[in-house]
Amino acid sequence: MTGLAESTIIAAFLAFCRIGACFMLMPGLSSARVPLQVRLFVAVAATGALLVNLWDAILPFATRQPATLVPTIVSELLTGALIGLLARVYILALQFMGTAMAMMIGYGGTPGQGIESAEPQGPLAELISFSALMLLFVFDFHHEIVRALVQSYEVAPLNSFFDARGALVNLTDTLGESFLIVLRLGSPFVAYALLVNLTIGFVNKLTPQIPVYFISLPAVIAGGMILFYFAISTMLSLFADGFVNTTIGR
Repeated sequence: MTGLAESTIIAAFLAFCRIGACFMLMPGLSSARVPLQVRLFVAVAATGALLVNLWDAILPFATRQPATLVPTIVSELLTGALIGLLARVYILALQFMGTAMAMMIGYGGTPGQGIESAEPQGPLAELISFSALMLLFVFDFHHEIVRALVQSYEVAPLNSFFDARGALVNLTDTLGESFLIVLRLGSPFVAYALLVNLTIGFVNKLTPQIPVYFISLPAVIAGGMILFYFAISTMLSLFADGFVNTTIGR
């Protein structure tokens, strides 16, 4: 095997490490409903497509020396995992808020089988998270992930090892901003839960002989579903707008 062929194989493998690690954690492709073979083939296809554009950034560092190659592989895996994890955190924040919203309107119920994730989740929370994920794919957010992977070679080139401190800062900033965004999106339900539960508590104190809580529960759920009906479109739209600015913008 010639030196150029060896360098080409090593360069392709290094690109696959970053792209494959990102696809392993990014929302949608990392779902338990997507077969492992499909994820592998998508990562290989994306590597082959992007390697042409990333050739000049990867080939000079494609060496077969173990002392240099092994740390580079580890760094590429961590860099790709960080990009996918940043996008994943944003979806996890929405799942958290969806579960909280379902509990606030009394529609938590028994968690059922998840659609996007393998963890059990309430029906309302699963509806919110799956709708948001589908909306992101409709808006081509996966193209933004690919663009972020390409631009990452300018921010984190192969000749520099993975910056754990910078990665931790990016992760914590994304956690804070994403949970702040979903808290704003779910603020109407927080206000609704506080107002309704405070009202029910006052009524229950005035008429202790009547089980007001059990009588009012259907009305609380109905009011929460009406609020959800009018708020879901705006909520998902703002969520999709904030995804690129919060996650991909890093």
